[in-house]
Amino acid sequence: MDIKIDDLTGPEITELIKEHLLGMALNSPPESIHALNLEQLKGPEITFWSAWEGNELLGCGALKELDRQHGEIKSIRTATSHLRKGVAKRMLEHIIEEAKRRGYTRLSLETGSMNAFEPARRLYESFGFEYCNPFSDYKEDPNSVFMTKVLSS
Repeated sequence: MDIKIDDLTGPEITELIKEHLLGMALNSPPESIHALNLEQLKGPEITFWSAWEGNELLGCGALKELDRQHGEIKSIRTATSHLRKGVAKRMLEHIIEEAKRRGYTRLSLETGSMNAFEPARRLYESFGFEYCNPFSDYKEDPNSVFMTKVLSS
């Protein structure tokens, strides 16, 4: 698996982000969707990666800098044809390592509280993320859960 910084211009990644946003819309009310669209993912505070095997897109993930010591995981998504092959796990490892390399002391995320998000919550729990209060600009929301992990170097 080759994970590389992506400029979000390729047709494969455009389709995967559309699929990601559709999945959020199917499982969350509009006011509880915090997934970023293609243009938002191009923000200067966000680094976006795609995972490939040859010419086939496996998945993606992003890291948003909240401040010099705190990052937020965004947009981890596995292509439907590659679910349950360890793509999300590998992307999460990559993002955690990059956060440590940057000197972040904390890494946080928001995900859904509904059953459809249970696999994601289990993955984050397996990496030591713990449930926490809303961070950054998030507000309490019964459709969201917030998780954080203290990073050691």
